Amino acid sequence: MALVCRKDKGKNMVIVLKKNPNESQVENLKNWLAGMNIGIQTIEGEHSVIMGLVGDTSTIEIELIQSLDVVETVKRIQEPYKKANRKFHPSDSVVELDGVQIGGDNFTIMAGPCSVESREQILSIAKEVKSSGAKILRGGAFKPRTSPYAFQGMRAEGIELLLEAKKETGLKIVTEIMEIAQLEYFGDVDIIQVGARNMQNFELLKELGKTGKPILLKRGLSSTIQELLMSAEYVMAGGITM
Repeated sequence: MALVCRKDKGKNMVIVLKKNPNESQVENLKNWLAGMNIGIQTIEGEHSVIMGLVGDTSTIEIELIQSLDVVETVKRIQEPYKKANRKFHPSDSVVELDGVQIGGDNFTIMAGPCSVESREQILSIAKEVKSSGAKILRGGAFKPRTSPYAFQGMRAEGIELLLEAKKETGLKIVTEIMEIAQLEYFGDVDIIQVGARNMQNFELLKELGKTGKPILLKRGLSSTIQELLMSAEYVMAGGITM
């Protein structure tokens, strides 16, 4: 495939393919883009297939791509966040946890204490949480506190108690991480929470993106929506998809 290109502003774009496109033509398009060092993320939605292009697409002529038989439409992405952009994945994201679904049309309750304080406490609360209809148990093992003298959580022991409650009740668990060094304790945790104070801890977010686990990202106390989406972009750039 030979294409004549012209300079155009913008670095990322999405290509929406027509329904039931010719596979050979799609493959030719992918090979041409790969030859230009353009990364391709293919998203198969319910009604369409989208190719998200990541890289310097400034030399790609939109009109030329649009003229291809397999292409329905082409859009530039102006927002700084790409992977966390609805244009990349217009369908609702649904997180699957062994039968428990989060997102889409599902209404999933996560409940539990602010912090894990004892075995008796977390086991009794876990049973109450399950009987009330919740699917996920939340509880803090590592706790961020304004005062250095306040209770900082049971830490690794708290994780062990959460895992015991998971085994006892069958509930999935979610708990907060504070720093990269704590990742070794989160191997069996179902969802890792990033608190408001750590929303822009970018080194931590990058490492969490490599875990393949669902990340519950909380918005910082004075952060904008765009800043929250850019933090999500850090996690997704590490490898997690929506």
